[in-house]
Amino acid sequence: MNTTSRHAARLFPGRRAGRPMHPHSLAGLIRDIGIPGTAVRTSALRQLVLQAPALVLARALGFHDKTTTRVVAQAGGAWNRYAPSDHTQ
Repeated sequence: MNTTSRHAARLFPGRRAGRPMHPHSLAGLIRDIGIPGTAVRTSALRQLVLQAPALVLARALGFHDKTTTRVVAQAGGAWNRYAPSDHTQ
């Protein structure tokens, strides 16, 4: 699947046809309407680490595993005992 297809629909289309909005531009718009980006991002990450293992989220979202592990501890999560392996046996 080509994620840069000119025909793909964009949630936040950019100024150039077929291109998404640049993250810095989107962050500025969000800030301008009064939504605190850092607080929202932190809150979303805290919610995610309560639902999935920190290591899995770190790899999927590009965070360092120590960052997500710290957030789990701060959020009171219990994924610190998660053992990644085949649990279907």
